[in-house]
Amino acid sequence: LGRARSGLIVLPCGAGKSLVGVTAACTINKSCLVLCNSNVSVQQWKQQFKMWSTADDSKVRLFTSDDKEKPNDSCVCISTYPMIARTERCNAETTEVMKLLKDREWGLMILDEVHTIPAERFRKVLTIVRAHTKLGLTATLVREDDKITDLNFLIGPKLYEANWMELQNLGHIAKVQCAEVWCQMTPDFFQEYVSVTNDKHRRLLLCVMNPNKFRACQFLIRYHERRNDKIIVFSDSMFALERYAKKLDKPYICGKTSQSERIQILQNFQHNPRINTIFVSKVADTSFDLPDANVLIQISSHGGSRRQEAQRLGRILRAKKGTIVEEYNAFFYSLVSQDTVEMYYSAKRQSFLINQGYSYKVITRLVNEDENLFFSTRDEQRQLLERVLQATDRGEDKDEESTGQVAVSSTSVDRRVGTMNSLSGADETTYMEIKKKPAGHGSARFAKPKHELFRKYRK
Repeated sequence: LGRARSGLIVLPCGAGKSLVGVTAACTINKSCLVLCNSNVSVQQWKQQFKMWSTADDSKVRLFTSDDKEKPNDSCVCISTYPMIARTERCNAETTEVMKLLKDREWGLMILDEVHTIPAERFRKVLTIVRAHTKLGLTATLVREDDKITDLNFLIGPKLYEANWMELQNLGHIAKVQCAEVWCQMTPDFFQEYVSVTNDKHRRLLLCVMNPNKFRACQFLIRYHERRNDKIIVFSDSMFALERYAKKLDKPYICGKTSQSERIQILQNFQHNPRINTIFVSKVADTSFDLPDANVLIQISSHGGSRRQEAQRLGRILRAKKGTIVEEYNAFFYSLVSQDTVEMYYSAKRQSFLINQGYSYKVITRLVNEDENLFFSTRDEQRQLLERVLQATDRGEDKDEESTGQVAVSSTSVDRRVGTMNSLSGADETTYMEIKKKPAGHGSARFAKPKHELFRKYRK
């Protein structure tokens, strides 16, 4: 009793992991280093420390690609895993701050989303920076590569894990109705899906762009917007994300979206009553705090990732104000193309949440024929199929690469009009002739004094 122990604390999304971290830092009352996944998380942790503690801007220091504030004697320093683990050469300012972080032993190191630590790239963080006590926080203590057990010796044992159903019944998190919507493939799409055997990306894109899945998504958005619900639509496929959002005239956020545009979209989503639906890519899997969102529709995902399924559910798990605890106040829909590989992935993804006590309701028929929805005619469906096949030929069907990962080379060919200058990388390039000094003239190598023994050999 009274000793700080290193270990892991597992709480569902929206249950107050940040508050636990701030409380631990205030209780230990020593210098604290907080590491998280992204710059968005860094800003959220800074706000949490200012909200729940007496620390001000002089005590909370940030070390990111944009902010390189030097840590002082007693402070909270917040950074990201990629910033600490980077191996490439840095500028002088970054090198100086990194040296200050390495040269001291921190009283407490808080590791947000600690399930990422076993990765080869991030586990080196624990050897670069020294800390007396390490506290790992996560909602999903699972990995698909079975390296999650490495946390036992990298960080420490599991200190506490909350029961999701108990928190739900007490009203600390939202009560979610999970549903799996089966969308039958149209004849043209299914025929193309069956005929393609050696192109994984084309098969997956055909599942995502299934017209019946599009119509189910449109029906759910229309239904919940009439109820004044706030809806998030997730898609891992960038091609599908843009096509869905533009066709339905909704804003969308992906990795290419600038920070200012991202903030503007999120603020409109939270405060503008006319913006009730946004489309997002996998960048919103973690660290997106949208407490008003209560409906989530998933149209494509990353294989059978159990962690991603739980993290996405967490986007709508915040406790809802003014709702009755006994009634469902949040809805999670996973749209699956029937008789495809998506059904296999879906069963695997749901296993973690089912173990937590959730159950999925299967919906086999959602859209009525008299609904006025897109892609209702055979001609519209064939036109959509042509666009999908053209996209796969051009290589536009790839999923968005996650932050910090190296893109895998593709064998697809992209034909473009260009010149020989473009092929050689010589666009807008000029060559300048520079007259160099003779080798050795004025060189520092020859300016150094030589030993007496070699003086007579010098020319």
